[in-house]
Amino acid sequence: MSARGVYGAARRGISIRNTESALNLLSTDGMTIDEMRQLPLETFLQRLGYHPAMQKRNDLWYNAPYREEKTPSFKVNTDRNIWFDFGAGHGGDIFTLAGELIRSTDFLTQAKYISDTVGGNFVPLPAPRPAKERAAEPAFHEVEQKRLIYGVLKDYLAQRGISPEVAARHCRQISYRVHGKPYFAIGFPNVSGGWELRSKLFKGCVPPKDISLVSHRKTPTDACDVFEGFFDFLSAATLGVAEGNDAVVLNSVGNLAKSFPRLDGYAKINCWLDNDEAGRKTFEALRARYKEKVVDCSGLYVGCKDLNEHLQKKLQEKTTNNKTLKFRL
Repeated sequence: MSARGVYGAARRGISIRNTESALNLLSTDGMTIDEMRQLPLETFLQRLGYHPAMQKRNDLWYNAPYREEKTPSFKVNTDRNIWFDFGAGHGGDIFTLAGELIRSTDFLTQAKYISDTVGGNFVPLPAPRPAKERAAEPAFHEVEQKRLIYGVLKDYLAQRGISPEVAARHCRQISYRVHGKPYFAIGFPNVSGGWELRSKLFKGCVPPKDISLVSHRKTPTDACDVFEGFFDFLSAATLGVAEGNDAVVLNSVGNLAKSFPRLDGYAKINCWLDNDEAGRKTFEALRARYKEKVVDCSGLYVGCKDLNEHLQKKLQEKTTNNKTLKFRL
């Protein structure tokens, strides 16, 4: 079948299996769509320079390859050859992963990226999407919330320097099941009904992923404080450096555009962003949009990656000073 014939078959609705068979026949030097789909995600990620942080049976855990994180929340199931990002709340196959990496929903662009990555020469023949996308792994079930009661969660908050009063005011204890197994974590709500989740062993979210808004009054304040993650917001509340203002927590710098409708009405925007490349780019994007309204507050925690690290450092210094004083007495 010629390339024109394959394209015609796709347009006439001939089965994808037959169409892909035609693609296979046409592709002698490069990779076919079917070969790409069968390519192990582990191999694909390895070619991109990403390696698993740990392995549990058929699951490989990575730091998400398209965003910054400290705790691996990106899982690849080698048996089913699919991925799921618990930090972002979605997943899929190799094509959807390629789309996330290059920020493209175009199937042929994704396919070309995969082929180029693994060293093939993609034959650019028109190809329809699979008739049935591989379903993302089921994530969270039986999600329930209650006040913080588990000592292990309170201890983790204390280790991060968060005061019990601040935690009780803004956080909830979330219980849920994944593949029938029960789990629990600290939860912080977002504006779409989802939850950002944290514990000593896990970082993720109950979808949908979105920004969080904290308002102290019925009417908006003149200024708004912007944070990357909710532990930075909790740190600011513990330190008392952002009292009284409304706050937007991005929950991922990838959510920045979602914050614009919320930020547009403020006269001043205080940025408490991370001292890294992602934080700087986010600040630059906000400055480009809001000009002189935007204030960089990261000078308070120079030498620390983020506000929470600054908080922990201050608490450690206080503890050391107290010990020194007691020793002298």
